[in-house]
Amino acid sequence: MLLNNHIKLDTGLNLLVPQLILSLPFILALVIYLIAFVITKRLRKTWPLHRLFLWIAGISCTIITVAGPLAARSHQDFTAHMLGHLLLGMLAPLLMVLARPMTLLLRTMEVKQARMLISILKSKPLRLLCHPIIVSLLNVGGLWILYLTSLFQTMHHNGWLHILVHLHVFLAGYFFTGAFIYADPQPHRTGFLYRSIVLILALACHSILSKYIYAHPPLGVPINQAKTGGLLMYYGGDVIELMLITILCYQWYKDSRPRTFADYHKMGN
Repeated sequence: MLLNNHIKLDTGLNLLVPQLILSLPFILALVIYLIAFVITKRLRKTWPLHRLFLWIAGISCTIITVAGPLAARSHQDFTAHMLGHLLLGMLAPLLMVLARPMTLLLRTMEVKQARMLISILKSKPLRLLCHPIIVSLLNVGGLWILYLTSLFQTMHHNGWLHILVHLHVFLAGYFFTGAFIYADPQPHRTGFLYRSIVLILALACHSILSKYIYAHPPLGVPINQAKTGGLLMYYGGDVIELMLITILCYQWYKDSRPRTFADYHKMGN
């Protein structure tokens, strides 16, 4: 078995405490977005309603993963864990990036505050963190380390490590998605061809890892669970990756197509 039916984390944290700690940042993010949405409406500024729904859907994916039945089952069932990986590290980041949280915040801020936020976005640490190659190493490379070492087994016995791994999976997935599809202001832009090449390589490494898991189960994972989890990672990941590729190609098409008078009129407004 992956783990015992009744899990006691070595740090003294039971299952409920990590779930609460992991849920709080996402609940806070939901509240902040809702407040910013209300302020925007009060200022009579437009904000598409579908972006609010995208943010709520993304937050819902994270909460489902870190708290509740799926989170509890992931300690015993590798397939449930892999479903959580798809939701927390891939689908939720995609939905939340498309919700454009930084753009919404900028609309609610005064000029001085907005300039401070923009200066942070332009900082060298974020420039490095948002580079496609760096964030690909953190995202996909982190998964290789998780599943090919004893880290996966250890995190189920250490509450704080469990929390850190889940936060890394989400944040790496979010920055990874934001580095390839530009929804929010992106001060450190790279070309579409460059991003496309790096994305293809990163997705290939993700697919190779899923096949490796299928053939070589992580420590403590039964073979049948590893095979099911590997298949879920491969085919489930393909669906989300196809969404990411489609959006990137659509943005590339919009950027490269001939400009019309209506386009210039919109830019002027």
